[in-house]
Amino acid sequence: MPIPTRRFGRTELAMPLLSLGGMRFQQSWSDLPADQISPESQANLRSTLERAVASGLHHIETARHYGTSERQLGWLLPECPDPERLLQTKLPPQADPLRFEAELRLSFERLGLNRPGALGRIDLLSIHGINQPKHLDQALRPGGCLEVARRWQDEGRIGSVGFSTHGPLPLILEAIESDRFDYINLHWYLIRQDNAAAIAAANRHDMGVFLISPTDKGGHLHHPSERLLELCAPWHPIVVNDLFCLSWPGVHTISVGAARPSDFDLHLQAVGLLGQAPELLPPVLERLERARLERLGEAWLASWHQGLPAWQDTPGGINLPTLLWLHNLLQAWDLEAYGRARYGLLGSGGHWFPGANADALDDTVSEAELLAVLGESPWAEAIPPILRELRQRLGGAPGQRLSSAD
Repeated sequence: MPIPTRRFGRTELAMPLLSLGGMRFQQSWSDLPADQISPESQANLRSTLERAVASGLHHIETARHYGTSERQLGWLLPECPDPERLLQTKLPPQADPLRFEAELRLSFERLGLNRPGALGRIDLLSIHGINQPKHLDQALRPGGCLEVARRWQDEGRIGSVGFSTHGPLPLILEAIESDRFDYINLHWYLIRQDNAAAIAAANRHDMGVFLISPTDKGGHLHHPSERLLELCAPWHPIVVNDLFCLSWPGVHTISVGAARPSDFDLHLQAVGLLGQAPELLPPVLERLERARLERLGEAWLASWHQGLPAWQDTPGGINLPTLLWLHNLLQAWDLEAYGRARYGLLGSGGHWFPGANADALDDTVSEAELLAVLGESPWAEAIPPILRELRQRLGGAPGQRLSSAD
């Protein structure tokens, strides 16, 4: 059965419900020279790409800084033809638009778009990682990166231009309200729904909405906890999360970060069940919510986020909203491996995952200093012990490699 499509906002593209994300199939996060990419890695990617084409995942999304992803794809695209293919890559904004344009040229080279007989065009370009106000300024200011992209668009080398983000909601809304972008790559899924207002705003501006990394960043669902498996039964958590995302008004496509051909199986199952989502989802969502209530309590769930300072206003830059969110996931659904990876990123993820974890508490940050900024929180006294427990359970592991697909 072919994968259904949805109109991808003002781009007018017929976008399949599932997109092939290029973050997990590459050989390396380092930009290896061509002679260091193994035949085994290319063979796996060929099989993955062939499965995607056969299954109707016509949209492929990669990025300039996904290590070897662009290079490996560029070799294989002409060998795995797809007349309906929609090709997307992503480039971070630069203070110097000439550097941005140089990176754009390199993406075209790596993707093989400059070869004789190649189309010489990508269908979708994202300004990658508008995570801070300066990134939005670099994109939108006169002579900035977006003007470079639009010039290439006028020359017929780019179809539509959008942006991707790990940024805070107010910044995302500002970028949307600029009305300068055609679509958005956004994080939103079952365990993280705080960007719902951005989906609604994008719809008002007739932008395409592409949910990125719902399986990996959505809870490490390739390797879910036993508790999550039990709560989602008889469906796999990937199926539940896909149904949840694709049922949300205004969502057009979600990323399948496939590392191998078999990674498509559960996502294709979800698409086949989408018509039954109104009947299948409610009992599972009710069990998940009941588990949260039993483990965390109604009072905590109603107010844990109230009165928390931004990480910039917290001693040591401790990111309290993110850490308490991880606490909730850990307590309710036993997402320990996911929590450990995200905890490790705090303090090492830069603007992709800002703020620090709780390691500094009782070391360079005292409990009294922390309590001094928690005066508006109804849970001020409970928060330091929670942070210590998180540090004990999740600390000591290096951060997961972070990228925008992220």
